[in-house]
Amino acid sequence: MKRGFGSDNHSGISPEIMQAIAEANSEHALAYGDDEWTARLLQLFRDTFGPQANAYLVFNGTGANVLNIEAMCRSHHAVVCAETAHINVDECGAPQRIVGSKLLTVPTPDGKLTPELVKTQLHGFGFEHHAQPRAISITQSTELGTLYTLDQIKALADLAHSYGMYLHVDGARLANAAVALGCSFREMTTDLGVDCLSFGGTKNGLLMGEAAIILNPALDVDLKYRRKQMGQLCSKMRFMAAQFEAYLTTGLWQRNATHSNRMAQLLYSHLHDIPEVQVVYPVQVNSVFVRLPHEVWTGLQNDYFFYDWDEDDNVVRWMCSFDTTEEDIVQFVAALKRRLAQQG
Repeated sequence: MKRGFGSDNHSGISPEIMQAIAEANSEHALAYGDDEWTARLLQLFRDTFGPQANAYLVFNGTGANVLNIEAMCRSHHAVVCAETAHINVDECGAPQRIVGSKLLTVPTPDGKLTPELVKTQLHGFGFEHHAQPRAISITQSTELGTLYTLDQIKALADLAHSYGMYLHVDGARLANAAVALGCSFREMTTDLGVDCLSFGGTKNGLLMGEAAIILNPALDVDLKYRRKQMGQLCSKMRFMAAQFEAYLTTGLWQRNATHSNRMAQLLYSHLHDIPEVQVVYPVQVNSVFVRLPHEVWTGLQNDYFFYDWDEDDNVVRWMCSFDTTEEDIVQFVAALKRRLAQQG
């Protein structure tokens, strides 16, 4: 399969990550996180997010999201999220199935919650017939490639805490957001009052693994047992930890995210002079959402794999990765123009 624009999950593994895994593949080490790599990583996460932070490595983003929701909620609780949120659209009901919590979804024009939108779901407190709102979950960057500003995250954290609730951030593409905003991970989470975080790496050069990072110590209760019950405890955890250690200590997270964001901007710039192509959301990270004629994008899918985002509205998503090249962009745009000419 040639390099395309379907997903940043389709890319390979950064060479630095492969090297870190190979270096960890020496002698024996204790299993289930009782190894030196995991110990160093947990300290590294504390250095990154603050001394109160604790992290739980899991296999994937769904595992991280569900473990965070498990930390915040019980089965009679509810989580407020955008209608487009990954926990609502792409996790096969895992939060409901595993935690039992209800999702209170809110339509948004750009994938972003606001305090005003969240407040539409904040009612029924103390009423035993209603699921009790307990958490707000946002995605940074969002599923539509848009970004919350630091002030917007702070406003949601303040709102949550004023109602005795918690704020969770799905950070599958947190590196892309940090690069775009020019801030550190801590400045975008801990310093704003975020209570827990799903920290991703697979979309930015890692082989596998994500982390559920608990920033509010009050939530860090029995999570090692809950992770085990969820089937998310990795036996040879040193290989997962070695990836994150290399990712954070060498600046790889920043280099990869900077490159994929820049490639999306380059793709966007090549689309400016094509009147049949309408970019529907701001290009702020490594995704470009466009509307174009149905026959064009379905024909283009014969040349490149990518996802239709809203088939009824002829909106498709093009994702750039850490290994996307300028030549990939040039060839893709040329193929797009050929399909447009054929339809013309």
